[in-house]
Amino acid sequence: MGFTVRASGIAELDEGPPEHVVLENARRKARAVLRPGASEAVLGCDTIVVLDGTIYGKPADEGAARATLRALGGSTHEVLSGLAVLLPDGERTAIARTRVSFRALEQSTLDWYLATGEWRDRAGGYAIQGAGAALVRAVEGDYENVVGLPLASLLDVYPELLGG
Repeated sequence: MGFTVRASGIAELDEGPPEHVVLENARRKARAVLRPGASEAVLGCDTIVVLDGTIYGKPADEGAARATLRALGGSTHEVLSGLAVLLPDGERTAIARTRVSFRALEQSTLDWYLATGEWRDRAGGYAIQGAGAALVRAVEGDYENVVGLPLASLLDVYPELLGG
């Protein structure tokens, strides 16, 4: 089974109840690239970081990344991913949720991490699969969700990916 990546170019929601935001963004992305009349599955996915009800998306610049990482340091946040699979016979959706605990972050650690540039285009300003792993104390739940695509949740809503 092959796939094609299509950028949606949609404006993402960044305010509202986190579960609504992440699922609505996934739906919008999938609908934006859906080809009318095509008999294909279309997947939209969105990932956000949430701490105490505040959504932390992709930081606009290094200052925003620093502020985000300071907020996350020494606490536990949630990584939410919304999935929307559009099929000729309807829509299937899921929300994956993973808890990530950060170490307390010293100024020198923040400076080091920001200098990697890895924070760019990352929800919450970090990439757990790279140097950002040094910021993390513990992960509860699906690690792949934090990386970017919660495969277990995707297979729950679209088991046909396995050829079944």
